[in-house]
Amino acid sequence: MFYTLVLDRSLEPALKSGHPWVYRNHLPKHTLSTGDWVRVRAGSAEAYGLFDAEGQIAVRLFGSAPPQGNWVEKRVQDALDLRARVIGPETDAYRLLYGEGDFLPGITVDRYGRFAVLRRYSPGVDSLVSVVASSVGKALKLRGVASRDDGELRALWGDLPPPELTVRENGIRLLANLYDGQKTGLFLDHRDNRQTLSRFSAGARVLNLFSYTGAFSLYAVRGGAQHVTSVDVAPAAIGDAKRNFVLNGFDPEAHTFLSTDVFALLSDYAARKEQFGVVVLDPPSFARSKRSRFAALRAYTKLNAQALRCTQPGGLLATASCTSQVSPEDFRAVLGEAALSADVRVQVIHEAGHAPDHPVPASFPEGRYLKFLVARVLP
Repeated sequence: MFYTLVLDRSLEPALKSGHPWVYRNHLPKHTLSTGDWVRVRAGSAEAYGLFDAEGQIAVRLFGSAPPQGNWVEKRVQDALDLRARVIGPETDAYRLLYGEGDFLPGITVDRYGRFAVLRRYSPGVDSLVSVVASSVGKALKLRGVASRDDGELRALWGDLPPPELTVRENGIRLLANLYDGQKTGLFLDHRDNRQTLSRFSAGARVLNLFSYTGAFSLYAVRGGAQHVTSVDVAPAAIGDAKRNFVLNGFDPEAHTFLSTDVFALLSDYAARKEQFGVVVLDPPSFARSKRSRFAALRAYTKLNAQALRCTQPGGLLATASCTSQVSPEDFRAVLGEAALSADVRVQVIHEAGHAPDHPVPASFPEGRYLKFLVARVLP
């Protein structure tokens, strides 16, 4: 039984194209509760989804046909089949299920070796969580699938993971804490970007800002970097970065690890005219809503200008933005404004986003949140 919501005809193109969200301000009056299945209509278009009584996104849509039979298991298997094509044998930590990108909106699943972590972004999809967890666990013969929605790890299927795991990414070994680590444990979306950085690091002095547990730093060393300075405000992250160096056979004593504020450090470096051959700038999201977008653009511009002042002529700035509120066009403009502020000229030599285990439907640009630019400072 589906409650029908009739939307304004102007939303027909979005519904026909397969956009997975209906915003609350587009809804007519209703008597729905969280978790109710609904049929949404706009003109001749129709789609089916789950309702959420709170939050900006009121309905997450799963397709133009009513769900039947083992449809969830089929979509999970399709997502796993894609990963089998795009993930190499030297990687066992990656995104298994990317919510809207794999046509199961509101749910993501990340793999860490023999374990996986599921996150749900709406209580409206709670009825699907156990099916997704068991489907993933059984299909991949995992030891356990856990949820991490409120900061606490809970078993959904099988066992809970140990306090710390060692996983592989393109042959590099990484420590992963699924209980307290950022996101679900690691930043898996930058995997291909780290590989790109490795190719650009040979012989360079590298400065890795907001380094977390040092993944970009490890790739730089593997790529032949002369010296890497890793900077993060969290002492625990710096400690884990050093351990990751040891885990991969790299001597942490041959490199520099700083637990300090990135903004203050860049100001100090700029004042001393300290420069590096490669600077990696991967800050946290500065904008989680449209309301904070302009403040975020200003912050990105200021930070990138400081980073450019610390990049030597002929050197490279690898810079990232991880918010969907800043478009690729916005981010390129940020780099241009930053170069103007730093009184340098740059050329973009590489542009990318997240790895292919984060697929994005053509009708859903909001899913392409990660921007990654590599710019050369002209001598």
